[in-house]
Amino acid sequence: MTTSAVAELMTQMGQQARQASALMAKSSANLRSRALLRLAHLLRENLGSLSNENNKDLAKAQAAGLTGPMLDRLKLSASALETVAQGCEQLAHMPDIIGEVKGMRQVPSGIRVGQMRVPIGVFGMIYESRPNVTIEAASLSIKSANACILRGGSEAIHSNQALALLVQQALKDVGLPSNAVQLIPTTDRAAVGALITMPQFVDVIIPRGGKGLIERISAEAKVPVIKHLDGNCHVYVDDTADLAMAVKVVDNAKTQKYSPCNATESLLVNQSVAAQFLPLIGKIFMAKEVEMRVCPKAKAVLSQIPYIKLINAQEKDWFEEYLAPIISIKVVQSLDEAIHHINHYSSHHTDAIITQNHSHAQRFLTEVDSASVMVNTSTRFADGFEYGLGAEIGISTDKFHARGPVGIEGLTSLKYIVMGQGEIRT
Repeated sequence: MTTSAVAELMTQMGQQARQASALMAKSSANLRSRALLRLAHLLRENLGSLSNENNKDLAKAQAAGLTGPMLDRLKLSASALETVAQGCEQLAHMPDIIGEVKGMRQVPSGIRVGQMRVPIGVFGMIYESRPNVTIEAASLSIKSANACILRGGSEAIHSNQALALLVQQALKDVGLPSNAVQLIPTTDRAAVGALITMPQFVDVIIPRGGKGLIERISAEAKVPVIKHLDGNCHVYVDDTADLAMAVKVVDNAKTQKYSPCNATESLLVNQSVAAQFLPLIGKIFMAKEVEMRVCPKAKAVLSQIPYIKLINAQEKDWFEEYLAPIISIKVVQSLDEAIHHINHYSSHHTDAIITQNHSHAQRFLTEVDSASVMVNTSTRFADGFEYGLGAEIGISTDKFHARGPVGIEGLTSLKYIVMGQGEIRT
């Protein structure tokens, strides 16, 4: 498309989204729930055609040389579709928070002041690879009474277009504006540039993808951005940890799936349990061909395992989000050192402690500066669906407006409402 054609397209989509957002804002909770239930039905009803469109994207990606976790992100399996369908149903049955009033109080002048929860309006979503994000974003937009403009990765264009058509059908079937959810039909990068510089139409941008994409959006956007740059997640095995539990949790946190941003990338082990714990987890990693980048103390313990391959960790490894079967491993002297290490090297996404010491758990929860902090469980749970949010629009490591998995509440704002009976200011 020509530059002028892209600009014209994006202006038209922006105008349509703004118009649709006004209709969504005054729509009933019942109507929006019906749209979500209809969408869940359509997803299940169209498994075959969705698979056919996804196979076109997969074939193109394989021809382009994509393999491993990157190809895995693109696959729209039956189980993935069932998960997003269940997410739609979960959202449909959740309480509606739009129009909710809180903190209503009377002040000395006689007026009553409170806050009402309202939709943000229009959000733009820019994401890579995962086509299921199309449904997650659309369903959250519908539940929160917003409108959205979606821009998926070029590698998933067929899958995303097929999914977006089902969303628009569901909206239309229940009498809501189909333009409340729009997918940008072009893979031209100029469309992204236009989307993030349209404050007259778009109220917030949510990028979800690689660090390069998010850095570009953050630098160029003229619209507020909800983001996280990367997911360098940690598990710390404390000196009081149940080691059988620690093995199970660390294995899951790292190897259940390598590509998500909530997969553990760095393992910290207290020196008092390192000799017992590291051989147990080291053998599992070796069997699963997970590359281990280790500090000298970890290397001294793990080297005792026959045929094990170890790589000396470099300073950059402690910062790294691998998104691959690679993990950095460090032995630390204490809880204090673990917390200091995490706060220094972490991306402030998700970090966990395995411990039986209540005070250690409380210190970890209080002092680790991350969007999600966990005790005795896998970092892989840092997800809107797993948190009971129905779905998530993304993860935010920012400290204002929304932090952690962004669900319905993160797509709303508060406005003050004031009730009076003729009072005047003197």
